[in-house]
Amino acid sequence: MNKKEVLEIRKQFTPENCAITRICGCYVDYEKEKKVELKKAFLSLPEEEAFKYFDIFKHTLSGTLGKNLINMGFPLDQELEGGTQQTLLKLRDSKLEDDLLVEQFYDNVIDNYDYAENYYIILIHAVYDVPGKSSDGLEMFDASDTVYDHIMCSICPVNLTKAGLTYNAETNNIEDRIRDWIVEAPAKGFLFPAFNDRASDIHNILYYTKKPEEIQPDLIANVLGSTIPLTANDQKATFQAIVSDTLGEDCGYEVVRNIHDNIFEMLEESKEAPEPLELSKPDVKRLLEKSGVPQEKMESFDQEFEEVVGEKKTFLASNIANAKTFQIETPDVIVKVNPERSDLVETREIDGRRCLVIAIDDHLEVNGIEVR
Repeated sequence: MNKKEVLEIRKQFTPENCAITRICGCYVDYEKEKKVELKKAFLSLPEEEAFKYFDIFKHTLSGTLGKNLINMGFPLDQELEGGTQQTLLKLRDSKLEDDLLVEQFYDNVIDNYDYAENYYIILIHAVYDVPGKSSDGLEMFDASDTVYDHIMCSICPVNLTKAGLTYNAETNNIEDRIRDWIVEAPAKGFLFPAFNDRASDIHNILYYTKKPEEIQPDLIANVLGSTIPLTANDQKATFQAIVSDTLGEDCGYEVVRNIHDNIFEMLEESKEAPEPLELSKPDVKRLLEKSGVPQEKMESFDQEFEEVVGEKKTFLASNIANAKTFQIETPDVIVKVNPERSDLVETREIDGRRCLVIAIDDHLEVNGIEVR
C-alpha cells in the first residue's frame, strides 16, 4: 500500500464515512488471562465511545511507510488450506460473527504476543464501497463498482493512570486522584487484505508497529504467517556492512560522502511519489558505482549482497540514510551538517595528522555566542 491508499482507508474512520459493521474486543491481563470480551455492531456504540475507537483505528494506520507501516506478503505455503492467509480470510468472510473463529484468533494472539503487561485486542470488520474516479481524478460516489471487504486488528496497552491530586467538584476539595486503567494508543496492528490499487489484495497485509525496532517476530510469523522483514535499523546496519565489506581498506571519506549525497538526491527527487523509494540489488550496485567505488572492488559486491541481504530483498532509501542531517563522528567529536551542504566538510592531512576541515563563512557561533 502507498500513502494515498493508506490515507483513503484512514478517512473512513469518521461518523460520516464509517464503514465498520462489527467490533470485537478482548482485554488480556499480565497473566495472559482473558478478563472481558466485547462483541457488538459498531454503530450501536455510544457516540463518544465510537470517537475514541476511531482515534485508535487512525493510529493503527499512522506513521512512516517502511518503518511503522510495513507491507508484507504471504509465502505460498501460507495461502494453502490451513495456512494463516486462509484463517484470516475465514475470519473476514465470517464478518466476525463466528464466535469460535474469533476466540481462536484471540488465543493465537495471546500465545504469540510478547508483552508482560495488560493489553486490549480490538478486531473490526468493515465494508467500504470504493468510489470510482473520473479522468481528472475526482471521486464519483455513485459509480462504485468495487467493494473492499476487510478486517483490522489493533493491540493496545492498558495501563494505570498516574498517581496525583485532583479537584473534586462535588466536595469542592483537592483530593487524591482515583487511579484507573486506560486503553492507550495501539502498539501493534494489521489490516487485511491490503488495499492495493484501490482494491482488495488477499496476497498482502499491512502491518503496524508503533516502535519500528520492536516488530514482534512471533506475532508476524505465527498469527500473520508473513516473512519477517528487516527493521529500519537492521536495514541501515546491513547497508553499512555491505559498503564496508565491499570497499575494505578503500572505505574513504569522499566515497562515503558521495554515497550519502547520491541517496539524498534520490530521496529529494522521489519525495512526491506515493511509494517510498526502494533500492534493489541493481540499484545499490549503480549507487556505489556512481559514488566512485573502484571497479575492482565491485567484483565482490554481488556475493556480499546475497550473503548479507538475499537476492530478492530491498532497502528503503529513507532507512539507510538520514535525510535530515549528515553526521561525522570521532571518539570525542560529533559534527552535524545540513545534508545539502556536505561539501563544506573535507579531510586533509595537516602537519602529518588526518584532520576534518570545515569551511565557514563570516558567521560562526560557539555555544550561542557569535565569534569574530
